[in-house]
Amino acid sequence: MLSIVLLWRRTCAGSLRRFQRARREGIRRQLVISALIVSVAVIAGVLRYSGAPDIVVFVVSAVALAGLAWLVSTATEAIGGHFGPAVTGVLQSTLGNLPELFVVLFALAGGELVVARTSIVGSLLANALLVLGLVIIVGARRAPDKVMRFDKRLPADTSTLLILAMGTISLLGLSVASADPASHHKEAISAIGSICLLAVYGTWLVRYLRDERAGPQKAKPAGHAAEMRAEQSPLPLSVAAILLGIAGVAAAFVSDWFISALDPALAVLHLSKPFAGLVIVAIAGNAVENVTGIVLASKGQSDLAISVVKNSVSQVALFLYPVLILASLLFSTHLTFQLEPVYIGALVLTAFSLWQITGDGAAYAFEGLSLVALYVILGVVAFFE
Repeated sequence: MLSIVLLWRRTCAGSLRRFQRARREGIRRQLVISALIVSVAVIAGVLRYSGAPDIVVFVVSAVALAGLAWLVSTATEAIGGHFGPAVTGVLQSTLGNLPELFVVLFALAGGELVVARTSIVGSLLANALLVLGLVIIVGARRAPDKVMRFDKRLPADTSTLLILAMGTISLLGLSVASADPASHHKEAISAIGSICLLAVYGTWLVRYLRDERAGPQKAKPAGHAAEMRAEQSPLPLSVAAILLGIAGVAAAFVSDWFISALDPALAVLHLSKPFAGLVIVAIAGNAVENVTGIVLASKGQSDLAISVVKNSVSQVALFLYPVLILASLLFSTHLTFQLEPVYIGALVLTAFSLWQITGDGAAYAFEGLSLVALYVILGVVAFFE
């Protein structure tokens, strides 16, 4: 009996040592990556103020933005890991949009309305089509029966929220296209619509956090949740908070350098501003951080993978976009819900596709590939705009 107890204690001690060693290695790896990302941001600043070619500043700043988006996401996940999975998802989606927020604000300050508008649309499309499509492809191939299955409540909620946002955008688009009297008040309509969307999103968010806080504890033991958070977020709370602060400040500076170099770089690359906003800014500022969803899908954690992407889509449509519209009132260039007809059609098609593919809680690889293909087609359209 004594030998069994001693064997059990040695096994537990060995497991604990392995866990601590893996945790230290995880912290060291994330700190090294964080240092590299900050170094790229510093290089972008040096290039900006040393008179380097605008094309070089543009490319390095875009890489720095993508890295900072990842850093914000990682630090936020580590902070949220101390408060539970639901809070983690919301924090990650909200603070993960910091680079995108700064890019749009600097674009508005510089009078770049096309870039600001297409950046937001691009964030929605990149997350809802490109990232979600890749998540479904990876998740379906990982599943034993090649079908990715997940809880359908969040996808259904996201579809409802997207339909509301798309309805607001479509109504204003139809008003402007028909030149009716309401089209002369698009700024007021957009401001009031933003307040309404924020109210709906806030109401949904309170319910989502409450239900998620009550639900997982019944389905999984507390030890399992703690183990998952420890595995995914090895950074201590204090270190994560410092990294988040550094990444947030760096994102503000890099966004300014990125926008300053935008026009000359696009002229050299022969790219249109719609393409820059819809593809380059969207992927660099928003989609890269959602690689987390693809990693989770590869591990068979379908619900978490879908949750990361879907939360981000809802955040951009009903939080980031309305907040930026209200913030733009402080600038001479005002952002509204008015979009070109091709983008209105793309967003409506995206909302319908998400409802069709994820509404039943199951998805095949070809459905994910369909979403990716749709994003590529939209990118080609933007390229020729």
